[in-house]
Amino acid sequence: MRSRVGPRHARRPVPTLVRGIYLPRSTDAAAFAMASYGIPLLVLATTDSAALTGFAFALEWVPRLGAFAFVGALVDRHGTTAVLRSASAGRALVVLAAAFILPTQAAGLDATVTVMLLAASTGILTECSYIAAETAGGVVSREAGDRAHRVQSVLLGIDQVAMLSGPALAGVLLQWAGTAGMLMVICVFSLLTSVLAPRQYHRAKPAEPQPVLKGLHTGWSTLRSLPALGWLVSGLTVSNLTVGLLQAAAPVIIVKQLGHSTADVGLIWSVAAVASLIAVALCRRAIDRFGLWPVGAVSATIAACACLAVSFTDTYGSYLTLIAVLMAGEGGMTVVLRTLRSRLIPAPVFGATLSLTILLLLLPFPLAGVLVATVPPGQLGHVITICAALQALGLFAAFARLRTTPALRTSFA
Repeated sequence: MRSRVGPRHARRPVPTLVRGIYLPRSTDAAAFAMASYGIPLLVLATTDSAALTGFAFALEWVPRLGAFAFVGALVDRHGTTAVLRSASAGRALVVLAAAFILPTQAAGLDATVTVMLLAASTGILTECSYIAAETAGGVVSREAGDRAHRVQSVLLGIDQVAMLSGPALAGVLLQWAGTAGMLMVICVFSLLTSVLAPRQYHRAKPAEPQPVLKGLHTGWSTLRSLPALGWLVSGLTVSNLTVGLLQAAAPVIIVKQLGHSTADVGLIWSVAAVASLIAVALCRRAIDRFGLWPVGAVSATIAACACLAVSFTDTYGSYLTLIAVLMAGEGGMTVVLRTLRSRLIPAPVFGATLSLTILLLLLPFPLAGVLVATVPPGQLGHVITICAALQALGLFAAFARLRTTPALRTSFA
């Protein structure tokens, strides 16, 4: 039986990939999407405060960033299975406890503290499981060789399907089943991930314990030795400030300014996920024909133009359309990033370097939450415009630099 990832995997049957990689990745991605988009909606529904919603978004992401200081080294030392299983089980316990506690609390200080703690704890546990799942996918991608982008397209497709259903499901459950209903579904997906955690195909010799700063230094040294990856990460980091701002501001803009429901907020990100999923499928074929650089450059242009336009819209339909176009461009750039990352990062330091790259990419998200918490809702459009302009400049500089570096052209062909 032939493997889906190439001749080198002829000895690994397809069901092993489905059961060992794709299925646990699916359940983890579903829990990730519902927690990331549902908890800010829960905060807004509980506190009715735009400022606290932005603050909760930042509080959800700050612990995630802190997790990258040690999770990469932890995965390199203990393996993906143990980390993914433990983090998913911990997330299930946290949301299960909140599902029982929140309905008993009246709106006020106690409920506010509970949802803020929920945002922080699920944030760090979600990133732990994500790093472990991404590292497991990186192993398969590296072994796929020249077809790494096909494996990454499948993994990214799984993420986008979760993004398609997760936000909408979270919004609908919160509106019709209440807080407990939404949190219980996140708990179920987390438990499934823990049970289905993929086994490592190659059992490496356990690494010696190393300090957190040494792990970060290892990742930084590796990233500096890979200029192509460094430039791409830099451009996407700037871009993510705008993406994070739109994500953090969505509950405030859609519910407070446009007068729609929490389910409508989830619908926007679900439609965006459909657009991204289509873009991923198209990019998979386009990379085969044109190479990484052209596909990345076109995707960056689409994303930048959509962000520049979204700040000028004042209707739900146009907002939904532009967010979908933006996420389509982001989907194309993510395929390029994941493919390049799986090709270039050496296996012995993959976990530490992966953690650092994701840490850099996510740094703008808590800043976006702070902006939503501090900027008056009526001024958010101006802030989005400024960030969109910075995004366009950052992506242009990154891809222009990659295009004009002769020694790196072969990495994009």
